[in-house]
Amino acid sequence: MTTPLDNKTVTEVIDEMSLGDFSQATIRDLQTLSRTLEEKTGEPVIHLEMGVPGLQPSEIALRAEAEALANGAATQYPPNGGIPRIKNAASQFVKAFIGVDIDPLCCIPTTGSMQGTFATFTAIRHAIAKDTVLLIQPGFPVQTTQCDVIGLKHQALDIYDYRGQKLIEKLEEILSAGNISSIVYSNPNNPSWVCFTEEELQGIGELATKYDVIVLEDLAYFAMDFRRDLSHPFQAPYQATVARYTDNYVLWISGSKAFSYAGQRIGVTCISNKLYHREYAPLKEKFGVATFGDFFTNRLMYTLSSGTTHSVQCAMSALMEAACDGSYNFLDDVKEYGRRAKFLKDVLLAAGFQLVYDNDMGSPLADGFYFTVIYPGMTGLQLTRELIYYGIAVFPLDTMGSTQQGVRICTSFFKPEQEQLFKERIEAFKKQNA
Repeated sequence: MTTPLDNKTVTEVIDEMSLGDFSQATIRDLQTLSRTLEEKTGEPVIHLEMGVPGLQPSEIALRAEAEALANGAATQYPPNGGIPRIKNAASQFVKAFIGVDIDPLCCIPTTGSMQGTFATFTAIRHAIAKDTVLLIQPGFPVQTTQCDVIGLKHQALDIYDYRGQKLIEKLEEILSAGNISSIVYSNPNNPSWVCFTEEELQGIGELATKYDVIVLEDLAYFAMDFRRDLSHPFQAPYQATVARYTDNYVLWISGSKAFSYAGQRIGVTCISNKLYHREYAPLKEKFGVATFGDFFTNRLMYTLSSGTTHSVQCAMSALMEAACDGSYNFLDDVKEYGRRAKFLKDVLLAAGFQLVYDNDMGSPLADGFYFTVIYPGMTGLQLTRELIYYGIAVFPLDTMGSTQQGVRICTSFFKPEQEQLFKERIEAFKKQNA
């Protein structure tokens, strides 16, 4: 076949990397493959595989971190639970954009939400006798790996066939077995970009209280459901959350996507006031601290990293403070992801591709950071491999807990100057596979 990238070279590199049918390929493998092909062929690869932010951060963050370093932050260990400034800023941010009250004490900065999820899973592993995490999927594959590393059992529920009341009924069926300690999901969802409704979140919250389960809400794509304007502090509409319907929750707020500050690794884990102060006998017996929050802060954050980098806490604080006082609309910049998603969707759908997760409770999906597609007659693995010959890198849904065939498209690295090239390559793909 004739493809934009030399067919023989692509096949040779795939074989050299032992990628086979791509069923064992990680995102990093696909990134390495893409970069290698660019070097060997001299042709650019359109990178739609990596869920990495592609926008410049605000000067607010850069200035605040530079000032912190100039003022000696690099010479001082930060407190395990975070400097007072970020704890206060995070508490205000949650109030301003989620509409719930979480004490500053209960807001702990972490080295990215990745560390926050790892620490939370570890706390649950030691505090609670129930031994299984329920992952609402598709989802972030690393969270499954974290559970494996920690020794937590896990099971999955793909939301493809379970929305609305069906979701709540299925969750109750699973929770009634008595082995589930916690429920994990992202909202908006990575990679489908569906968003739970308030009714679904209410149902999840009520079940969490009924069965004494902790809900772990990953807000990596905070307020990026662009169908509603969630950018105005202290006024509705707010970011949807389970926190309105139960006290059994932990929220993870990331600096990576909404604030485009991924490289500095900053997030905030916000534990409900009640859960933070809840005592667990196993924690007291094994570690000398009884409360969930105390264990998280003074045992886990201490032993994992002795806190979060001092200067970046100042950067995140400044961003949250400016968002809360209305001087910085943090969503203005990231709306670019929505524009890119619309363009990519339009081109793919016109060429015969189909959306996999194709609606949100009967409404069109928002255009945002991710979406999912399939080409008729191909599996997700086949499509992943086929598209790389056309210089387009994507990621298969198989490895993200989905029961559906298809691939994830990430908009973050796609540039306006690549639009014509993308159209040409998809047209070539269509011609070859019609």
